[in-house]
Amino acid sequence: QVQLVESGGGSVQAGGSLRLSCAASGVTSSNYAMGWFRQAPGKEREFVAAINWDGVITYYGDSAKGRSTISRDNAKKTVYLQMNTLKPEDTAVYLCAARIGVESGSRLANRYQYDYWGQGTQVTVSS
Repeated sequence: QVQLVESGGGSVQAGGSLRLSCAASGVTSSNYAMGWFRQAPGKEREFVAAINWDGVITYYGDSAKGRSTISRDNAKKTVYLQMNTLKPEDTAVYLCAARIGVESGSRLANRYQYDYWGQGTQVTVSS
């Protein structure tokens, strides 16, 4: 059973930074892509960033481009999301997701492509 646990969320002022982590357990190899999504109250779940199984290919949603960086450490089975220049509109629950396999295409931006989800970590940005 694959389990994903996010950490690193919190409350920051606008312009600040946060680094989110997502630790995976129950995976037997590195052949899985990872994605970050976010969901604010009353809104659809939104794609933030994704990274393929070997970390070579990354995708970013419009809200994350230029401000966020996704990376992974397969030895630690952990994926990171560095978020900079945070804005109040970035306030949401951030969830990580795993897609088993070596898929590296743009479909990684589609939330329905993922097999497992974490519980999420709250990010609150105040003005």
